[in-house]
Amino acid sequence: MARLIYSAISSLDGYIEDTNGRFDWAAPDEEVHGFINNLERTAGTHLYGRRMYETMKSWETDPNLIAGSPITRDFAQIWQAADKIVYSKTLTAVSTRKTHLERNFDPEAIKRLKEAKEQDILIGGPHLAAHAFSAGLIDECHLFLAPVLVGGGKQSLPSNVYLELELLEERHFGSGMVFLRYRTVAKPVGGSLAAS
Repeated sequence: MARLIYSAISSLDGYIEDTNGRFDWAAPDEEVHGFINNLERTAGTHLYGRRMYETMKSWETDPNLIAGSPITRDFAQIWQAADKIVYSKTLTAVSTRKTHLERNFDPEAIKRLKEAKEQDILIGGPHLAAHAFSAGLIDECHLFLAPVLVGGGKQSLPSNVYLELELLEERHFGSGMVFLRYRTVAKPVGGSLAAS
């Protein structure tokens, strides 16, 4: 059975992008990127909302990223090899291979997907992940904390879900970024999320 893992790079104060929509401060250096590549290698499927998909699809469609350093080329190959499911009510088509478009996030379908897959499933984007947190589907959180405070923006974690976590791993990088790997130990209680 696959684990559903929420992975995000956020500021120390908990935002994946600032109030201007910028996230360049979160760009991983070679050391962090290599570590991320090894985590991504364990995943066979990625779940995205529209905005996160539109950001990530450049790993297949932008030749400059693909032709970058050996580490970015490696990431592009890992990303392209994985299956992708994009949840959007507004997209009419997807532009990458191995990608399927869904209109609605269905927790029961995700449960079946977890049971059917052997490789891990990564969920990206805080809005989509909030639905998975609320439904009790998240098995692990992989959080990368950048050494910066941005003061506001888009939160990396949902604000209306109570969930107990157990720290399984931590790692410090030369850049000051910190990786924290948590396992969920109790189902969420309180608060529910409206469908997007």
